[in-house]
Amino acid sequence: MQHEPHDTHTEHEHQAHEAQHTHESHHGHTHESHGTVSWSTAAQATLHCLTGCAIGEVLGMVIGTALGWGNVPTMILAIVLAFFFGYSLTLRGVLKAGVDFRTAFKVALAADTLSIAVMELIDNGVIVLWPNAMDAHLSDLLFWGALTVSLVIAFVLTTPVNKWMIGRGKGHAVVHQYHH
Repeated sequence: MQHEPHDTHTEHEHQAHEAQHTHESHHGHTHESHGTVSWSTAAQATLHCLTGCAIGEVLGMVIGTALGWGNVPTMILAIVLAFFFGYSLTLRGVLKAGVDFRTAFKVALAADTLSIAVMELIDNGVIVLWPNAMDAHLSDLLFWGALTVSLVIAFVLTTPVNKWMIGRGKGHAVVHQYHH
């Protein structure tokens, strides 16, 4: 098999490559936004998601427990609130950038839905599988210990998901275009 020498690239190919490079430089794009993404970037996106999820989870469990609800309604409330607070944190940042509410809402949905869903699945899965965690009360060390461990596991397992999404221009990569 014979390879063409490097010099045989057409002038058009060189111009196209240069135009792409100029576009990326002008708009502040790096290879990090599409392709190679640092673990730090993915961890920051996941931590953002974790913050909203943790607020919603804890608030949902506190409300459900205080109202004497059973495990299933309390868990549903906690999940709904996790999505609400996760989206709200992103929405707040995008709105600050001067984006209209409808666009900001679409950005929040695109940025956070998969991340929050994965985090909630893992977080709640750990709680359900942890012996006696579902029956623990707010005053029990087991309640707070299981919740903490479940959120840490959710963070660790969701970070690669966010890294993959950001590397493809999805997830929190969508949000970053509004943070110039």
